[in-house]
Amino acid sequence: MVHPKYRSIGLGWRLIRDSLPLAGTPCIEMVAVMAKYNPFAEKAGMTKIVEQPPTREAVNIAEVLHAVGFNTQLLGSSTYVLAKLKLEASQLNRVKEAFIHNIQPRFMKQFFSGLPYGKHKLFAQKIREANLETLARLIKICGLLLQTKVYLFRDQHHKIREHRTGKRKGSVTEAAWNPER
Repeated sequence: MVHPKYRSIGLGWRLIRDSLPLAGTPCIEMVAVMAKYNPFAEKAGMTKIVEQPPTREAVNIAEVLHAVGFNTQLLGSSTYVLAKLKLEASQLNRVKEAFIHNIQPRFMKQFFSGLPYGKHKLFAQKIREANLETLARLIKICGLLLQTKVYLFRDQHHKIREHRTGKRKGSVTEAAWNPER
């Protein structure tokens, strides 16, 4: 990560570009939120494979949070979320119902860490009984799920072959998934 004070001077792509050859693995994967707005990893030689948009459940919950007065851009701040959760009982119940009707594995993991998918009926009960701190953690997770994530990939061997031969043999993604390499 590059400190905000030092962003937009080319450090991100340079750090990635200079560290890729040092990884010691044939393939490198990266998931980045900022790559949606700034192609620093692509400039460093990685290939953008796909963008993962926010989950439908997180968007639905964010709409309810916005309706009760939350700034959805600040959901990552525990302090902000806890302060905003001092709502009227009806608004707090509306937020809880939004979580109950928009079940997502990341939310269920907060209550059922040992079970991969949790228990839907018990989840609703746990949400209704949740204290403000637990609800704040769920809202913070919702904020993370609202971010569009970019998946990037680099095949180190392909880049080395390309560099040695001076010519390109297909796309990076084709080479990455070619089992005959």
